[in-house]
Amino acid sequence: QVQLVESGGGLVQPGGSLRLSCAASGSIFRVNTMGWYRQSPGKERELVASITAGGGIIDADSLKGRFTISRDNAKNTVYLQMNSLKPEDTAVYYCNAFVVTGGGEHYFGMDYWGKGTLVTVSA
Repeated sequence: QVQLVESGGGLVQPGGSLRLSCAASGSIFRVNTMGWYRQSPGKERELVASITAGGGIIDADSLKGRFTISRDNAKNTVYLQMNSLKPEDTAVYYCNAFVVTGGGEHYFGMDYWGKGTLVTVSA
């Protein structure tokens, strides 16, 4: 069983900052790509940023310069530093990770999602 637990969401004023964290736990052999997605009311879930175990990053062009993804492989944790927040950044932010479980000669990889953390940007 693998769990992703997000933290760090909340209410922030426009121009403010928040740092989201997501820790993967359970019977983990290896965590490959980890990432953050967000979903606003009435919109589809969209990629914010993702990062491989080796540090390769893919991030949304529209968010470059304001959002920064990072990870701590030893802790199986991914972070999202969000600066200069705008009301349009209001959304539920979801953590995603591709996790390999198993051992010996049997391994299994699967996508996991956290339950989401709400970020509200409002005066």
